Amino acid sequence: MIPNDNFRFIALDVETACGDPASICQIGLACVWPDNRIYTFSTLVNPGTAFDAFNIRLHGIGPDHVRNAPRFDEVLVLLFPVLSRHHLVQHSNFDKQAVNAASRTYGFDAPDFHWIDSVTIARRAWPELKGNGGHGLGNLKKVLKLDFHHHDAGEDARAAAQVVLRAEAYLGVPFDRIGNPDRKALSRHD
Repeated sequence: MIPNDNFRFIALDVETACGDPASICQIGLACVWPDNRIYTFSTLVNPGTAFDAFNIRLHGIGPDHVRNAPRFDEVLVLLFPVLSRHHLVQHSNFDKQAVNAASRTYGFDAPDFHWIDSVTIARRAWPELKGNGGHGLGNLKKVLKLDFHHHDAGEDARAAAQVVLRAEAYLGVPFDRIGNPDRKALSRHD
């Protein structure tokens, strides 16, 4: 069921069919309610393009899975009302690039969403991970003991939301202050 509530923020993740960022074949959302419960939603998307074998091996989604799935433009129209009124968390800049590229492919302007990067948030909360496995979801899964299936858009979105919630708890600072690019550094007592 498509979320249409008021959330603190929404984490968004996409999987793509090939090296073209516009080739979105799955969109996942992790919607965080004011009490920090997480509602996860995902949908397959027919990218209207060929799949690369590498991508299929990575996420397990192939042409047969998306044959009857809606196209990106159809999904965007349904999700736009909820996405446009929330901060969107992505784990790296890829998801924003993919959404913008897919929007342009279907003749839309890039949506003016309010993006925040959970990699930036993780770097501010756990700077010691730089050079020690890094701040990717794979390493954060191990370090923060997160339980999720990597390279599934709904699961990765939920993991990004959990990274943000853990960083908020660790630093005692709300996500929008941690993720603000104008902030130089935060300490646990900021």
